[in-house]
Amino acid sequence: MANFKLRINGTDHQVDVEDDTPLLWVLRDHLGLVGTKYSCGIAQCGACTVHINGEAMFSCTLPVSSVGSDEVTTIEGLSGEGSHPIQKAWEEVDVAQCGYCQAGQIMTAAAFLRKNPKPTMEEIENAMNRNICRCGTYHKIREAVAMAAKSK
Repeated sequence: MANFKLRINGTDHQVDVEDDTPLLWVLRDHLGLVGTKYSCGIAQCGACTVHINGEAMFSCTLPVSSVGSDEVTTIEGLSGEGSHPIQKAWEEVDVAQCGYCQAGQIMTAAAFLRKNPKPTMEEIENAMNRNICRCGTYHKIREAVAMAAKSK
């Protein structure tokens, strides 16, 4: 076991875990931040997406030892009251069906729009194609990302 100091959602945390513990399990099991979801466990679906220094990353295979002093942002840290433009658009478009993938989808979209605030529909599709939605709400996801881009 090793002691890690992590900066998550603007707050410092200390955790005592194995070096190879995935960040996802540190967030969920050790810090109680359960908005980041477990789904595939092999970095293929995107349900576990968080931001590392503003970049969208899959946390299910990212060892906690690789985080170092990087700033981690989870869905809980994106906006305390749901006021982020992508969260507002998600609600307005009524994207979620089952909702399981939505935190990862939102985190991917937020990182993408930070880099590309005026995307084309093709750019939105390419940016969001790493995240799987088993309910098939891809058309609503694209619509919400486009709406959030226009609101900025």
